[in-house]
Amino acid sequence: MSTTEHPRTGLRVLLDRIEAAAPVDAVAVAEHALATMLGARAVRVLLVEYGGRAIVRFDRSDWEAQKSRQRGIEHVETIELSGTVYERVLGTQVGELSASGTGTQVTVPVTVRGDAIGIIEFSLTGSPDAQLLDDATAMGRALGYVIVACRRYTDLFEWGQRCTPFSLAAEIQRRLLPSALAWQAGRLSLAGWLEPAATVAGDTFDYSLDRHTLHISISDAVGHDVHAALLATVFVSSLRNARRRGATLLEQARTANDALAAHSALGEFVTGQLIRIDLESGAATVINAGHPLPLRLRGGCVDELDLDIDIPFGLYPGREFRLQHFQLEPDDRVLFVTDGVLDRNSDQVAAPEVLRRTAHRPPRDVVRQLGDAVLHAMQGNLADDCTMLCLDWYPACG
Repeated sequence: MSTTEHPRTGLRVLLDRIEAAAPVDAVAVAEHALATMLGARAVRVLLVEYGGRAIVRFDRSDWEAQKSRQRGIEHVETIELSGTVYERVLGTQVGELSASGTGTQVTVPVTVRGDAIGIIEFSLTGSPDAQLLDDATAMGRALGYVIVACRRYTDLFEWGQRCTPFSLAAEIQRRLLPSALAWQAGRLSLAGWLEPAATVAGDTFDYSLDRHTLHISISDAVGHDVHAALLATVFVSSLRNARRRGATLLEQARTANDALAAHSALGEFVTGQLIRIDLESGAATVINAGHPLPLRLRGGCVDELDLDIDIPFGLYPGREFRLQHFQLEPDDRVLFVTDGVLDRNSDQVAAPEVLRRTAHRPPRDVVRQLGDAVLHAMQGNLADDCTMLCLDWYPACG
């Protein structure tokens, strides 16, 4: 490092300063602390906006930036990601160095367990050594956890990261999503995405990890707007409640089905898939209720998982569902989708081709590229939500 502080001491100082400040000041305090610890100038912390196609920077100074927004004393500058160093660093989650005038520009990701949430960018005089880049990357990981914690106490981050106002239905749906849209550790990596992010209604996905099990759900509530979001709320909340009580997969399905039947009008329903994966063996158990079949990429070939289809959730109380099974093999990739991805756009968006083309990219890139393909095919005017969740299964370690 270009300062005399040991990186472990620097991390402690960073955390202490942020903890002593108000949550709304976390980014500004982090910028000042990082400048001191790294011997840097012009430190900037930027966060990914919720549409995923831009990055934003918070600023309280009195300046007018291109594509900036203001709320009281708060300013947010929006920078498009396409073709930038930010896009590369977020995609690879590896820092980059580049010459900048008399010094070096350093760009490192702010990431939490594979979920890339932002960027730290700063300038140095001269050329940094490898240790400084490693230290800066460690700071990025620490700052990621800090931002995740601070956003619990303020709406500032939510406001700043919303370049497009959310509809009421989208606001409801956002509360149903897992707090991180991507996750990576051990034998698996996964990422989910909803398109469009600001106006979704009935689609949602969820996941949760136990010590030995990964729980996944993906669903599509009938209809649009707020009513569909309310159906999705009943469904997802019922699943979570049953799962957190230790219910089996069949019990979760029965609970959600009966809750929908009790709290919705006749003929209203939710299609969906509930999946449990054994983290040791890769053995998967699935309930498929009227939902599009998942796609699997194995050995360069894409096919649909061979699953029978039960009727959707919520049509009849007391309905029983079938447990089905499939086995994950090392290097498998499975894509779970709603009908907005396959049915409505199947003649224009070749999801299998996107899977093949992105075979060497992480799941977070797969779902984003598929979302971009759907938007492009429909010229930005989606008639239905498009939701996808991509799961990678790796060989056992050791």
